[in-house]
Amino acid sequence: MSQRRVGILGLGAYMPERVLKNSDLEKIVDTSDEWIQTRTGIKERRIAEKGTPTSELAARAAREALAQANLKPTDLDLIILATISPDMVFPSAACIVQNKIGARCAAFDISAACSGFPYALTLAEGLIRSGSYKHILVIGAEVISTYINWKDRSTCVLFGDGAGAAVLGEVKDGHGILATYLGADGSQAKLLQIPAGGSAIPTTVESVSQGLHYVQMEGSEIFKSAVRTMSDAVVEVVKRAGLKLEDIDCLIPHQANLRILNAVTERVGIDANKVFVNLDRYGNMSAASTIVALYEAVKEGKIKKGSNVVLVAFGSGLTWAACTIRW
Repeated sequence: MSQRRVGILGLGAYMPERVLKNSDLEKIVDTSDEWIQTRTGIKERRIAEKGTPTSELAARAAREALAQANLKPTDLDLIILATISPDMVFPSAACIVQNKIGARCAAFDISAACSGFPYALTLAEGLIRSGSYKHILVIGAEVISTYINWKDRSTCVLFGDGAGAAVLGEVKDGHGILATYLGADGSQAKLLQIPAGGSAIPTTVESVSQGLHYVQMEGSEIFKSAVRTMSDAVVEVVKRAGLKLEDIDCLIPHQANLRILNAVTERVGIDANKVFVNLDRYGNMSAASTIVALYEAVKEGKIKKGSNVVLVAFGSGLTWAACTIRW
């Protein structure tokens, strides 16, 4: 009996309406549009209205993905939500999404930061291929603006809020996920973190006053690690798929920083015209970045039936992940 092939049956995305431009940031922190664009390639990002939880963005993206897949919420067997900005410590945001969309299935969150969506995609693909599940909703969603220090110009210019979703199921005719690759290096965990709020540094008046509940990043070290690990991951996942780099029609990298994307493109040796970029409009949406970029690349016709697509991401942990998909 041939092994099941798992693919994406439907896609959805949702970004908050509020647009925060570089010119807006100039008014609240010591920075400039030129400085931000030169160092990051970002022009604007979306920010959720105060009080909007991650589950709300996730649910909106999920409904579109289900509609595109022509499935009802009750057809789902599992929901996996990748996020580092859940509504609360527990219960999982996935359980809240399950209730919001009217599903009746298992649900849980995973935390792999910016690598979250391809991590979740890999997990879902294995579960369906095993025969244990038929339809799985995979979501990458963040309201990371709630963890940003808007006085820290090295981080506040980078991030945005958003959500993307994909419904996975069995596919035929050679399409679907061809290969996956996951990696992590916990020895570099402190390069990108929110130190407080967990069991190591519980929330106290002191931890809040010290700013330990905001994103902290060592930018130069992150840059070097991101370029190396994403480049290596692309090469490895293409090899695992039995393809060559020239066979790839579209590369969807994590939308962190344009200089990182350009360095990865050059190091891998892939045609820059095959690399999809939308970070100028959304910034770094962490776990939502790769799925939203995939959604837009398909919508814009950059990815067509039969296209060989590679998703690759890098995030706190440190983590990295890649998937090769035949559309």
